[in-house]
Amino acid sequence: MSDILTTDTTDARSLRVVTTGQPLNGSEAAWASANDFTGKPGQLVLLPGTDGAVAGALFGAGERLDPMSLRGLSPRLPGGLWRLDGVPDDQAATAALAFALGAYVFDRYKTPPARNPARLVMPDGMDPAETLRIVAACALAREMVDTPAADMGPLQIETIAREIAEASRATLSVTTGEALLEANYPAVHAVGRAATVERAPRVIEIGWNLDHTDLPLVALVGKGVVFDTGGLDIKGAAGMRNMKKDMGGAAHALALGRLVMQAQLPVRLVVLVAAVENAISADAFRPGDVLNSRRGLTIEIGNTDAEGRLILADVLTRAGEHAPDVTLDFATLTGAARVALGPELPPLYTDDEDLASGLLAAAAAVRDPLWRMPLWPGYRAAIDSEIADVRNDSAAWAQGGSITAALFLQRFAPTTGAWAHMDIFAWNSRGRPGWPEGGEAQSLRACYRYLSDRFPPAR
Repeated sequence: MSDILTTDTTDARSLRVVTTGQPLNGSEAAWASANDFTGKPGQLVLLPGTDGAVAGALFGAGERLDPMSLRGLSPRLPGGLWRLDGVPDDQAATAALAFALGAYVFDRYKTPPARNPARLVMPDGMDPAETLRIVAACALAREMVDTPAADMGPLQIETIAREIAEASRATLSVTTGEALLEANYPAVHAVGRAATVERAPRVIEIGWNLDHTDLPLVALVGKGVVFDTGGLDIKGAAGMRNMKKDMGGAAHALALGRLVMQAQLPVRLVVLVAAVENAISADAFRPGDVLNSRRGLTIEIGNTDAEGRLILADVLTRAGEHAPDVTLDFATLTGAARVALGPELPPLYTDDEDLASGLLAAAAAVRDPLWRMPLWPGYRAAIDSEIADVRNDSAAWAQGGSITAALFLQRFAPTTGAWAHMDIFAWNSRGRPGWPEGGEAQSLRACYRYLSDRFPPAR
C-alpha cells in the first residue's frame, strides 16, 4: 500500500469532486447529464477521452464534502494515477488519507491477482512520511485481525512485537507459560493455560525512551485473545465464527506504539499486550473458580467467556507500576458495546475530563469516531462478589454490560495520570467500497492524533 500515494504527477487524470448542483463545463456537463450525474453523495462517473480511454472522473460529494467519503473510491476507479480536483485545501490531506485507507486488501490466502491499483497524487501541503506511517499502522492492525487464529497465535503476536521493538531500538521482554506465575501474572496464566504448549499464554512488554526520565510516560495496553472459544462456557457456532478478531486490542496497541516511536514523540512509551488463547481442555479455568490477580484483588469467575477483562486486569496493573501520565487500553471486550452503539462507533470510557475532551476532539478532527460512555457509579455493585473482591460477570440487574466491564477494568487501571478504555469492534460486518468485510482499525488514528497534539514532536 506504500505506493498508493505518490508525488509523481506524470499522466495523472483528474478526479474532480463535485457538490450537488455544482455547474460543470462543456463536455463534462453533457456527459454528466447523459449519465444522470448530479453530484449526489457517492456518485461516480468516468469521463471518456477522444480515444475512448478513461480521461478523468467525477465524484459526487452531496451538499457538503465529507473527505472520508473518498475512502470508497480506490476500489471503484480504473488503475493508474489520479489527482484530486475540487477539494478545499483544508480537506485535501484528509481526503487523500481516506483514499489510501480504502485501498486496503487482505489477499494473503488468495492467488495473487494481476492488479493495477488506482493511485493518487499527494496534494500540496501533505506530509508524505506521516501519512504513509498512519496508513501502514491501520493496515497492520487490520492484517493482524484478518489473519486466521492458526497463523496469528501468541507466538506470532510476540514476533510482530519483536520486529516493532527492534525497528525503533526499543526493549522487549516476554513472559511465557508457567513463568507467568513466577512473574505474578496469575490471571493471564489462568485464561491461557488450557492452550497447547506451542500457543502458551504470554505477556509482551515493549519499552522505549525509558531512560529519558524527564519525559512523560504513555502506556498502551491491548487485549490479545487470539481465539475465544468462550472456554467452558462455550460459545455457539455463530458467536465463535469471527473470534480470530478477539486480539484486535493487541493489534491496535502495537500499531499505535509503532506510530508513536516512528514519529519520535517526546515521551517514554510502554506497550503491554497479554496474548492468550481461551481454549478448552482438562486444565481450563472454570465457572466458580476464584483467581488471583497481579493487583492482589481476587476475582470470582462467573463466566469463562468474560476472559478479556481478566488478562487486562494483570497488564493494566503492570502498566500502573510504571506510573504513567496517560494510559490507553484497547479491547474487543463486549457484545454489549455493539448493542449500545453498533459496530461503527466505539465507546470511550474515562473519568478524566481533559482526556475525554482531548480524545473526542481528536476523533472529530480525523474523522475516527468515538462516543463517550459513562463509568456509572450506580453499577459498581453489579461486580461485587460474595466470596471474592470482585466478579468477572456483572449481576443481571445492571444490564449495561459494556459499562460494567469498564468499571471492572477501572478497579485495575493505573492510579497515576489519566486512563481511557476503548471497547472496539475492530471489524466491518458488511462489505462496501473502502470498507471490506473484515478487520478494521477503530480509534487508532484518533488516539494518535491526541498523543501527537499533546506531545508534539520537535520540528
